[in-house]
Amino acid sequence: CLIAQITIGCSHNKCTFCSMYKDKKFSIRPLEEVLEDFALARQSYKRVEKIFLADGDALVLPNDYLVTVLQYIKKHFPECKRVAVYATAANILNKSMAELQELQQLGLGIAYLGLESGSERILEVVKKKISTADMVVACKRLREAGIQSSVTMISGLGGKALWQEHALESAKIVSEMNPDYLGLLTLMVAKGTEIYEQIHNREIELLNPLEVAQETKLFLENLSVTNCVFRSNHASNYLVLKGTLPADQQKLVRQIDQAIHQKNGFRNELLRGL
Repeated sequence: CLIAQITIGCSHNKCTFCSMYKDKKFSIRPLEEVLEDFALARQSYKRVEKIFLADGDALVLPNDYLVTVLQYIKKHFPECKRVAVYATAANILNKSMAELQELQQLGLGIAYLGLESGSERILEVVKKKISTADMVVACKRLREAGIQSSVTMISGLGGKALWQEHALESAKIVSEMNPDYLGLLTLMVAKGTEIYEQIHNREIELLNPLEVAQETKLFLENLSVTNCVFRSNHASNYLVLKGTLPADQQKLVRQIDQAIHQKNGFRNELLRGL
């Protein structure tokens, strides 16, 4: 996968748990520079089947900019099967259906959305600055435009106080979104983030691996999606889970049950990573 940097950083960059873009001021790279990068990539790589437009939320860009980039890809990388971007609900809702469909026709195949939690209370605490209602509408608009959606949640984000709310509200909202792909990460706390200080000050208490498993089980038991590829196999996850929902839903719940009762199969804390 070729990663092409067309924005620098994240236009929001206020989430309490995220350390990824803290040292970057959001900016849009000049189009000429981006096209030069693509020209160099074409010289360097014989075959590029997937392209990711980075950084944090490239869909924030005006459509004429994105159209120019996608047209260049279509012309110079004819073998490319799919272009992907990170997106926020606001990015998607700020574009008309005609604009989204134009991007899809030019090769934009999938957008990655960070829901993080279906709980409005948790989203407010972590300063995500989205509403779950907007996330649902955004996901439906992508589907209508023919663009696949990949939604990410963060296990343990509500801490011990709100783990049940996190599981149940997330199951409710993800069911309404009905994404094509669903990925679970597990909260990892990086120094320098606001949530690190909150945990240090005992304002939030982290879940242990067994409690994360119980939260995931409760989430899956209450989830209702159709033909959704589910993955919980990121380096941050304590327990590796993967399947297609709803076909593998009960199997995944049994797998979690077994791990809880036998207290094994969990990734060692030292082996977890972002």
